[in-house]
Amino acid sequence: MTKQKKIPQRQCVGCRTMHDKRDLIRVVKSPEGEISLDSRGKKPGRGAYLCPNVDCLAKARKSRALERAFSVAISDAVYAELEAQMEAEHA
Repeated sequence: MTKQKKIPQRQCVGCRTMHDKRDLIRVVKSPEGEISLDSRGKKPGRGAYLCPNVDCLAKARKSRALERAFSVAISDAVYAELEAQMEAEHA
């Protein structure tokens, strides 16, 4: 009998559904306060997870989920940058 390896689950802050960690995109707030996408999941800092589609980013923006996760105000320019990065990486 082989032991099944447990796959880590995370909740998307946009649609609030649970997914495998590797299927989500990590948004990270670095120790310097910079917010960016972390496609490899290795950057240091506080992380929040999003589905790899722009709809979930829009839901997270509307509900201010990323602001709550990081305890910081996020500007429109940062959201535009995240959306552009998401579209470029998952086109």
